[in-house]
Amino acid sequence: MNASMTTLRKNLIIAMSILAMGAASLTVHAQEAAASAPPASSKMQHDGQRGQHRASNPAERMAKYQARLHDKLKLTAAQEPAWATFTAANAPKKPMGDWKAKREAMAKLSAPERMEQWIAMSKERIAGQESRLASLKTFYAVLSPEQKKVFDDSVPAGKHGGHRGGHHGMQEHPKAG
Repeated sequence: MNASMTTLRKNLIIAMSILAMGAASLTVHAQEAAASAPPASSKMQHDGQRGQHRASNPAERMAKYQARLHDKLKLTAAQEPAWATFTAANAPKKPMGDWKAKREAMAKLSAPERMEQWIAMSKERIAGQESRLASLKTFYAVLSPEQKKVFDDSVPAGKHGGHRGGHHGMQEHPKAG
């Protein structure tokens, strides 16, 4: 009995030590997270702005963005037809319908059938991207070097590091610093 009590005590001491180290680790993580988190008021303000951004109409956001870009580019009359083609190709797409019904339908499919559906949807997205790329190249070709620089700095993946979140087409991002 004495040997089993010693073993039990050792196991208990080891378990308590592990728990203490885990608690200390969690405390350090919590302190690091609190130090790196923005103040609550700015985070709440940012979340509120993001919610307002999402709640607004994507077509309205796109129209405002395109108007600002059009003004920045100072397009000539000869460039206007290419601009019209470009903006039409990049217009927000209509919603895909009832997502809940589509999710329920996908859930009823077998795994291979779901994979086939995902591949088909991916091919549709790629076809849309290729169409937008063709219109972009056509429009870009009519821009002057100065206009190309303005355009490159004004669209996603330009000097501000790329598309951030969601699939919303072209979006203007705030300038850093």
